[in-house]
Amino acid sequence: MNSSIFTKSIFACALNVVTVLALLPTEFLSSPVFNWWDKAQHALAFAVLSLLGFMAFPQRLLQVALGMVIYGGAIELAQLAVGWRFGEWEDVMADITGVMVAGLVRSLWRKWRGAA
Repeated sequence: MNSSIFTKSIFACALNVVTVLALLPTEFLSSPVFNWWDKAQHALAFAVLSLLGFMAFPQRLLQVALGMVIYGGAIELAQLAVGWRFGEWEDVMADITGVMVAGLVRSLWRKWRGAA
């Protein structure tokens, strides 16, 4: 299997998993009060998704980053619509932080690899 097809498949699967997890009804949701651990989970998930996206589409980094921000906003809107989840703008900010961290990690990785 072509590595490009493999990374694109992994990225697509990860997006599907995050979407399902974000929209599943959860009986033990924390209250919609600012929760640092929840925000850290958002940032980590979007950092990983963004890194996968950067690997899958290395020539389209800006599009991947913008797409991830739009995806994060769409998830929050979908959570508002389902009624059993909470859509929060703070989550979108945490998602954006994750995308930015992924960009920084990618940049540092490329710099380190170039020095090696």
